[in-house]
Amino acid sequence: MNSSIRLTLFLLLLLVILIFGLVVGRQVYMVGGQEPEPAPELADLNTYVYDQPRELVEFTLTNEQGETVTRESLRGRWTFAFVGYTNCPDICPAAMANLRRTDQLLSPELPQPDYLLVTADPDHDTPDKLKAYTDFFGDNFHGLTGDLDTLRSLAKSLNAVFIHRDVEGELLVDHSGHFALLNPDGKLAAVLQPPHKPEDLAEAFERIYEWARENRERLSS
Repeated sequence: MNSSIRLTLFLLLLLVILIFGLVVGRQVYMVGGQEPEPAPELADLNTYVYDQPRELVEFTLTNEQGETVTRESLRGRWTFAFVGYTNCPDICPAAMANLRRTDQLLSPELPQPDYLLVTADPDHDTPDKLKAYTDFFGDNFHGLTGDLDTLRSLAKSLNAVFIHRDVEGELLVDHSGHFALLNPDGKLAAVLQPPHKPEDLAEAFERIYEWARENRERLSS
């Protein structure tokens, strides 16, 4: 066998090995590195789910226990966050009651979320005031207070806003009425718009959780 034939055979062997490697690699990718499923469509539940959860702004605030809370503190669990204030005459009490009822409706097989009131009135909502307010709704209800600009920044990253108005010497706060759902990475996973029905909130949470769990398993398998 002359040298040209040996070279040709060698090149053909390399080509076969290359093709085999590409086929095997593609199969490994298809099985073990599958594309994530797109976010569920939950418009019928007044809910928008992000395909890619959004990072929150960095912040340092104080909770109802007087403890320092940062963005990292929100990791490790699901959280329903709501921007409001304890002197709110109507929207906030109704929203908190809806969250309490939602909590009661959740299956015990699901991770039990926290519920977080981000105050829009830090001058009035001290840690003690927040504790007295949130304790009424349950042990897993918490509050955040602190610097006004920091609270505005956090609210913005939750897709929320609030505006202070002085009406005959009384402070009134106009604020967003939606719930922001944070995933265990502390990122914004979904926005749940009013009107809120506890049954719909519980269903939306379950469907978002199952979608996130299945995607995590697909990407790690």
